[in-house]
Formats: sequence, C-alpha cells, structure tokens
Amino acid sequence: MKVGLVAIVGRPNVGKSTLLNRVLGRKVAIVTRKPGTTRFRIVGVLNTPQAQIVFFDTPGAPTVNSLLNRYLKNEIERARHGVDLVLFMTDPASKAQTMDQDARILSESTSPGARTYLLINKVDRIRKAALLPLMEAYRSLFPFQEVFPISAQTGENVPELLQSIQSFLPDGSPYHALDAPSDQPEREFAAELIREQILRTTGREIPYASAVRVEAMEASAGRNHLQILATIFVEKESQKPILIGAGGQMVKRIGTAARHSLEKELGVSVYLDLQVKVRKNWSQDERALRELGLARG
Repeated sequence: MKVGLVAIVGRPNVGKSTLLNRVLGRKVAIVTRKPGTTRFRIVGVLNTPQAQIVFFDTPGAPTVNSLLNRYLKNEIERARHGVDLVLFMTDPASKAQTMDQDARILSESTSPGARTYLLINKVDRIRKAALLPLMEAYRSLFPFQEVFPISAQTGENVPELLQSIQSFLPDGSPYHALDAPSDQPEREFAAELIREQILRTTGREIPYASAVRVEAMEASAGRNHLQILATIFVEKESQKPILIGAGGQMVKRIGTAARHSLEKELGVSVYLDLQVKVRKNWSQDERALRELGLARG
C-alpha cells in the first residue's frame, strides 16, 4: 500500500487543524478563531484501502521569543524532519507582511529535498480573479511542486489534494494500526477539548496564560461513563478570579461546554470536575512545561 508522512505547516490561524479534521472526517485537533490554538504536534492517521497517510499538524510558527514558543518551534522541527511531503498552508491575506512571514516560515520549515505543496486556504472567501496572481506571487517565493486552492472548512478541492498526495507516496508498510485515527492519548485529547472552551469563552490574556492538565480519568465498568478531574493553570493571581468569574459562572460555563464536547467526541456520558490554580509564569518554567506535557523532545 501507499504509505507516507505529511507535515502541515504555516502561520497561526490559517486552518491547519481544520484541514486535519476535514481529512480524517473526525475531530483530533481543537479549532478556534484565536491564533496559537495548537501547542504541539498532533498526529492524524488517514487509512484508505490503498494507503495510510500520517499527517502532522503543527503549531503556527510563533514570533515572540519565550520558552514555550521555543518548544513550539521544536515541535515544528520534529514534524518536518524526515517527512515525505510538506503541505505549506496560507490564506488569501496577501499583505506584504504576510508574504514576508510566509517566506520566513518556508525557509525554516521545509526540509531540504522534501516535496512541498502550496495550499491556499479559505478560497471560498476570495474572488476567483484574485487567485491566479496570488498563486504566482507564492510561486516566486518557493519552487512548489503543486499548488492547491482549497477550503478546509467546506472541503473544496480537498479530495483532489488527497488523490495527489496518495499518488506521490511510496509503497510501504503501515506505521500505525489501520483503525487508529491518531496516536494522541485520551487524557491529552480531553485536556485539549477543555482548553478549546477556554479559548472560545475567555478574552484578554487568559487564553494564552492558561494550560490544562487532566489529573484523573476513571471509566465505569461498562465504559459508558467517564469521571474526569482536570486542573486549569494560569500564570498570575489576578487571572484566577477572571477565569472563575463572579459566583463561579465563568468556570461553570467553560465546564458545561467542555463536558458537552467531551461527550460528543468520546461517545460516553461525562462528569467533569474543573479546578483553577495558579502556576506562576508556567510558560517560562521548563519544569512546569514538562509537567504540563508541553516540553517534548
């Protein structure tokens, strides 16, 4: 069968996780409108009768220099190393600074000799007359083997992209079990689903100052019910009351939305207990990053 490793790279918020979920036909990566949603490499496995395609969804390339962002860059480096194909994703925003950012990311995230496709996402939001000049502008940045205008949201041209990927990949033996859509541990996935609701519900600095760790996950005898205890960490004492909210309403709102999401994705009823704690400056603390599963490799 056709087997290969494919990395999806690009700026924050261009739709990399949306594409991965679209390709797999299920949710393995959280998605929000806030940039910087993805914090580590996520493996998604597409199995077809003819192929196994292993996708690496990567964090958006960060520009601010922090310890957490250095680990995010390491995740991008890990994802691109040794892959058969790089999917470089951008969107129709063609401002000069966007092109400059993309040129920098291309130079940093494409492996020497690796085949690279350009994916222009969100084409459902762009006039067709503007698409050709945009494609030519990106071709002047990098010698892409293929260019695909797509919509990860609607699925436009995604089947054609998958057909091209499959035809390019070499023959080989599967890397993963043929019924495994991801190698992400269940606890890690649950923590991400909770963090997704923090990103969707809160504003200011809270989404970027928060991290989630599942402390306990216990299934009932028939595995039709899960009890989950999770902790939301923030960096400052002043952030804790914002996240909890007046009378606990904010954390209750996050917990309710997260429970619904967990039940939908895991297919079982869920009891969710959320706690909020301060871990001072966790994003600059290597020990904290390791304990939270954000410092890898």
